[in-house]
Amino acid sequence: MQQKAEQQTLTVSYTCIGKGDPIVLIHGFGEDHRIWQKQWTVLQNEHKVVLPDLPGTGESTLNSATLTIDSMAEAIKLMLDEEEITTCIMLGHSMGGYVTLAFAEKYPERLQAFGLIHSTAYADSDEKKEARNKSIAFIQEHSAYEFIKATIPNLFAATFNRTNSAEVQKLTAQGKQFTADTLIAYYKAMINRPDRTAVLQQTKVPVLMFIGEEDKAVNPADALAQSALPNVCMVQHIPGIAHMGMLEAPTALNETITAFITTVNTLTKDSVTA
Repeated sequence: MQQKAEQQTLTVSYTCIGKGDPIVLIHGFGEDHRIWQKQWTVLQNEHKVVLPDLPGTGESTLNSATLTIDSMAEAIKLMLDEEEITTCIMLGHSMGGYVTLAFAEKYPERLQAFGLIHSTAYADSDEKKEARNKSIAFIQEHSAYEFIKATIPNLFAATFNRTNSAEVQKLTAQGKQFTADTLIAYYKAMINRPDRTAVLQQTKVPVLMFIGEEDKAVNPADALAQSALPNVCMVQHIPGIAHMGMLEAPTALNETITAFITTVNTLTKDSVTA
């Protein structure tokens, strides 16, 4: 059941499933919380899975004039405060990873661990910014949904596109909810975000990096290089998939998340008994 946290003009819609230690799963650009369905069906057996819709997605309100990656991190904090969650494990996909890093920078005490699922701590390169600005121009000329239809298939590996076209089409159809203002606001927020490799270097909690070998949105080599920055980092590099491991390799992702949680719990127990 969807719930809402409200503060002044901000409304954050989210869903909680299951009971136990909280796991927060943050979706990426052009998605909503449903992208994690194949993960929450496993995690809900032992955890309270918290699934926000970022501002501008679902029933979460958008103020495009003030939207930044940092303001989305504040929306996540509002949700956690509403649920009285003091600490959690937080995983973010793509843009959701940027939000996770911003949250880790601002509120490190609220995280037991965090993970980047097909995401990066690097700021946009000049080339990446140019590509995003071209995308903004396309959206302005053609519409949000035309952009979604053109780009979603490119996030998957070629083999998955051929063998799972219905899954790709389903995700594409879910993109009808997005307005041009929302997608443009997301792009501007991503363009303007800072480099956050220092967050990985300085964090005192375990980090997960889940990487697709055929990912064209996040350079796998960059992600692997960043995995050396945290003191404790679990890395899973999956061949044959691109940017959408939640759908392309759900079993591998679920097993990785479960193993990561076990590692985090073991390290936490060891630190308490030391």
